Amino acid sequence: MTKLDRYAVFGDPINHSKSPFIHHHFAEQTGQKLHYSAQQVSAEQFNTQLNDFFKQGGKGINCTVPLKEIACQAVDHLTHRAQHAKAVNTIIQQTDGSLLGDNTDGVGLVLDLTQNHQVSLRAGNILILGAGGATRGILAPLLAQTPQQIVIANRTPSKAQQLALEFAHTVPIIGCGFSEIPGQKFDLILNATSASLSNQLPPLPDGLLNSQTTCYDLAYSNKATPFVLWSQQFTDKSLDGLGMLIEQAAEAFYLWRGIRPVTRPIIEALANDRL
Repeated sequence: MTKLDRYAVFGDPINHSKSPFIHHHFAEQTGQKLHYSAQQVSAEQFNTQLNDFFKQGGKGINCTVPLKEIACQAVDHLTHRAQHAKAVNTIIQQTDGSLLGDNTDGVGLVLDLTQNHQVSLRAGNILILGAGGATRGILAPLLAQTPQQIVIANRTPSKAQQLALEFAHTVPIIGCGFSEIPGQKFDLILNATSASLSNQLPPLPDGLLNSQTTCYDLAYSNKATPFVLWSQQFTDKSLDGLGMLIEQAAEAFYLWRGIRPVTRPIIEALANDRL
């Protein structure tokens, strides 16, 4: 009997993860023989569990909260994407046995916006809410789309300002507090705060968007997040992070297997599950 290549997602908590469903669908679609599981791994257990997984023949790992920054320190090499993000969500075992860390979150977001929702980022005016790890992970891929400007707003303004300084090379980036967001309409507003996870909304001033603004919550849930509900009052284009989740998973699958799955069927399947 042929032994299946083994992959897993590590996280804590992990019982909510849709990754096994997504990757088994990708494997079936592409004719790849593999097994993908979800494993509850705490930050304290991560290095031991990582070593054990690969010693036992594992081929690749996804990392979710709270392990992405720890994974960045645990691998042998980092891609440019992971270096920018200072976080790893995909680990690939290379032919020499070394571990390569990558970050597919940002490319997943950009693909979902541009391909699945036809949102043009070029020359756009973008507001990002939050200045934590989620924002760091998406900034470089967003900047590669050459928007007109990015504003990063955060509860602690100095964190947003530091991130703006670090990434401001070709596109103007402003860092500020929520109350200091420039008085203008934005083409795209991204919620990268953790507020949705606690069923809360960031403290936002009025007048940030119009009916043409796209609002996107990086979080996803079986019901609309507070940010999505807020934005639905003003715009028809109010989205959550389900598509980003699936697109980043497709990028990880490609890195592992060398074949890119079609994402539309799985996006539709999971979206229908929420109806």
